[in-house]
Amino acid sequence: MLTEVHEHDGYPVNWPDLPGAWLTPPSHIASWVAELDGRVAGHIGLARSDVEDAAPGLWSARAGVSIDATAVVNRLFVAPWARGHGIGVLLMAQAVAEARDRGLHPVLDVVASDTAAAAWYERLGWQLLATVEQQWSAEQKVAVRCYAAAT
Repeated sequence: MLTEVHEHDGYPVNWPDLPGAWLTPPSHIASWVAELDGRVAGHIGLARSDVEDAAPGLWSARAGVSIDATAVVNRLFVAPWARGHGIGVLLMAQAVAEARDRGLHPVLDVVASDTAAAAWYERLGWQLLATVEQQWSAEQKVAVRCYAAAT
């Protein structure tokens, strides 16, 4: 399904060498999948802040708390054939609930050029913290929009 999403939407921007490992990074806390008609239709992850994540630092500075008080919502995607059924909303609700159950504030970032995703997060009530540039490699600098879940 990740291959299908990548071919349809360009997500992830850079195809991982090991997609399974990409889905569960070392900072991984938990992940969930959604099924529709017996097929995996969506995925979301929750992780601790990693050095390349900008949103946790922005939120912690704004809230006056440790960066360890955040959880990063990541690896969210829904199969193109399964869209329009509220799967993304259900997955997001699960990840946010888990973060809050752990006493953590959910944050995320999205590539700034993905305006559809950014608009979706904003419709869900996520607050834009800032747009920052990240150096993903020696040749690739990417603008990302950093969000925090509503308080």
